[in-house]
Amino acid sequence: MESIIILIFVIGYLSITLEHPLKLDKTVPALIMAALIWAVLAIGFHAGWFDVIDTHEKAFNFLGGGEVAEEGFENTLLHHLGKTSEILIFLIGAMTIVEIIDLHRGFEVLKSAVKTKSKRKLLWIIGILAFILSAIIDNLTATIVLITLLRKLIPNRETRLWYAAMVVIAANAGGAWSPIGDVTTTMLWIAKKVTAGGLMEYVIIPSVVCFALPFLIASYMKPFRGYIETEELEEDAVSERLLSSKTMLFLGLGMIVSVPIFKTITHLPPYIGMMFALGIVWLVSEYIHPEEDFSKERKHLYSAHKALSRIEISSILFFLGILMAVAGLESLVYGVSAEGDPVGTLRYLAEVLQAAIPNQDVVVILLGIFSAIIDNVPLVAASIGMYDSPTDSVLWHFIAYSAGTGGSMLIIGSAAGVAAMGMEKIDFIWYLKKIAWLAFVGFIAGAGVFLLIERVIFAH
Repeated sequence: MESIIILIFVIGYLSITLEHPLKLDKTVPALIMAALIWAVLAIGFHAGWFDVIDTHEKAFNFLGGGEVAEEGFENTLLHHLGKTSEILIFLIGAMTIVEIIDLHRGFEVLKSAVKTKSKRKLLWIIGILAFILSAIIDNLTATIVLITLLRKLIPNRETRLWYAAMVVIAANAGGAWSPIGDVTTTMLWIAKKVTAGGLMEYVIIPSVVCFALPFLIASYMKPFRGYIETEELEEDAVSERLLSSKTMLFLGLGMIVSVPIFKTITHLPPYIGMMFALGIVWLVSEYIHPEEDFSKERKHLYSAHKALSRIEISSILFFLGILMAVAGLESLVYGVSAEGDPVGTLRYLAEVLQAAIPNQDVVVILLGIFSAIIDNVPLVAASIGMYDSPTDSVLWHFIAYSAGTGGSMLIIGSAAGVAAMGMEKIDFIWYLKKIAWLAFVGFIAGAGVFLLIERVIFAH
């Protein structure tokens, strides 16, 4: 009977990975998959077909435990919903802050940082902006912001495609070393698998290599030679509107960055810090607007209510579905460990993988490669359930690096890539031929540097 739940997950997962050929939003199969897995799990639990493992690694079934087992099942479901909700509330807060900044045209300030006509210099400026911004506002948002900027700077679409593709590499590399830079690193951070300081200590240098090496190679390629005409900063850049834009940009980014600091000081979960950050930005946004639009009739255009209406609720629901589906697999007792203890499906899978591929580094590198083919969120969610290594262990940092940067190898392999593909209509085959090898070189080089740091420097 356990095979039914696994089959539901496999079919749902395939539907998610084939969303483009099926023309079906991946949120739909994610939600259906999660509901069906827990429904079958509950029916089987009450019928005595399944044993369920609780948060304390203890297995129980309804026939043997009665009301106590029923309460345990409910507590297990509530526990997983609570852990999932921590991630969702955090993401909603971060996305709303970013939308408030955008409503106040804060990201237009970035145009002032681009004053070169050299294609090579522009490549590095855009790349560095993507690398830094993605660590603060996440790689998806950074990609959207910078491609919007590129549209204003590079009128030629063929040239712009190359820059947009390179932004994907830089954004994914930048998001991998920050607890707020990618959904996967946020998941690991909230699950207490990594700390903000530990993540930066282990992953920032490999991420820099993963970003810099492809950019170094690309800077000598034909598409990035010569000069282009860039638009000058508009006249209203010195107006009162730009002043309010700067205020909201720096306040919003500053409050997002303060979340890890808030967690370190208070020891509270990250979503509490994000709620505080959103409250401060929301408060200021109520009183700061462009001078010419400071009127009751136009005030709503800059309100947090407007920002909330612009966030992608479908993405939030996708994460809800996929994380709860993975939690269902984690709760289903599928076998026993080497010590004879009952283990969930994912932990059992980890032991099978360990037996088949004893080298854990190879497994993590393969996870990075697979994240280019299938969504990295469920892969990381599964790995959290598979391994029980301590906080800030090398394993978790390597997973953060591989899952975060491996998706750059295909245009559909990351949220940043999918965004770029949608905005600039980047062809899958074009990206595969022109960009995939650059992303692969960066990924492998960064992985090599990570392993070198782990074994040579941190070993001492």
